[in-house]
Parts: sequence; C-alpha cells; structure tokens
Amino acid sequence: MKIDQVSDSVYAVAGTNVNWALVTSGSGVTLIDAGYFGDTADVLKSVREIGHSLDDVAAVLITHAHLDHIGAIPTLVEKIGMPVYTGAAEVPHARREYLEQITPKEMLRQLTNPAGRRWVTQTMVAVRGRMDIRIPSVVSADDVVLPAGLTPIPTPGHTTGHTAYFLADEGVLFSGDALVTGHPLSRRSGPQILPAVFNHDEARTLDSAKLLENHAARTIVPGHGPSIHMNPESA
Repeated sequence: MKIDQVSDSVYAVAGTNVNWALVTSGSGVTLIDAGYFGDTADVLKSVREIGHSLDDVAAVLITHAHLDHIGAIPTLVEKIGMPVYTGAAEVPHARREYLEQITPKEMLRQLTNPAGRRWVTQTMVAVRGRMDIRIPSVVSADDVVLPAGLTPIPTPGHTTGHTAYFLADEGVLFSGDALVTGHPLSRRSGPQILPAVFNHDEARTLDSAKLLENHAARTIVPGHGPSIHMNPESA
C-alpha cells in the first residue's frame, strides 16, 4: 500500500494493481472505491494512516462494481454500517442482478505472455476465492447530497453505470476506470482507457474518457496508475 496526498483533503492509495481514495471533510472520511477483497486490511489501515478511525468513515462511493473496486466494502458495512453509493445504472450491477466483468476464459487468454501471467497470479491472490461479493445495501448517488461536496459524473462504457466523481473545491476528479494512467496489461503510461477485454462497451468507454480528459479538473485520481495534475496553469 502506498498513500499520496494529492490535495488538501484528498489521499490517493495504491493497493494490488488498483487504487482507492480517501476524502476528508471535517471529522469525516469518504472512501472512493475499496480495492480487492485481499486489500481489505490495507483499506482499513489507510483510514488510520491519515489520522482517522473507522468510525469516521461517513460513506463509500463506488465508481463501478468490479471486484477490484468493492472488495473491502462487506467488511466496512459490517464494522461501520455506513451508506454505500454508486451511479443509478450501476446499482443493480453492484447488487449482482447482472454481471459485467472479465470472464475466466478471458483471464486464461492473458497467460500467453509474462505480464499477463503476473497479473492473473496477482489477481487470483487478491480475490482469494471471493468472486461472489455483492453490495445489497448500495443506493443511487444521484438521489442524495454526497458528503464532502462530491458530485457524480455518469461515465458509461467500462461498465454500463460507471460513475466518476468530482471534488470541485479542490479540482480533483476521481475517474475510476473510465480514464486511467496505467495498468499491468498496458504498455503505455499516461491518460488512456483500459485494454478492451475489461470494457463492456469500448465506444462508450472512449467517449467517457474524452469527456474526462477535457474536464476542468486540476488533478485526476484514476482507478489504475498514478494520479496526474492537469491544467497546472490554473492550479
């Protein structure tokens, strides 16, 4: 786990090939995404590392319901009972009324090269047999006032209901997997979309990525890869 403070109230945390973020507001903390199940201890530890207790977690916001973004949520709900929000179209996905995710067969195809083999091995360890995670308590972020002044931005494509979040006061955009800056299966660094195998709708993923790249954010905290500073002249 690696924690970087990217603005006054935002901490970006790198876990097992995936990121989550912590946004502080007064005495509370909002968690954006929650790593793999195998990252659960680090998710909890990251809250404490920035000087808060678990009881300070006011809410969890999910960009989308892939296993690498919801892993610690069942434990958090059990320990704290805080609300969990995501985009309205993603709610049934998080509840597992349907599933949009890389299939076992598609994962096996990644074993043909060293980078793919490393990623599959790391992923299977991080999932630790918990392929069945669902979030029955999740509700729509579109119907409430979110904590810390965060606002949802619909960014469909990677999943049908993928949602980014914007912290306007500090110009921080949480882009989830609609726009990333790196991934173990990508040879590129910098703003990009994930490899096609991960995207439910490639064309809509590209459209959402362009929307976020052109956003008036000063900092982008992605679901994969390092955070980046945009439009530095406006900072």
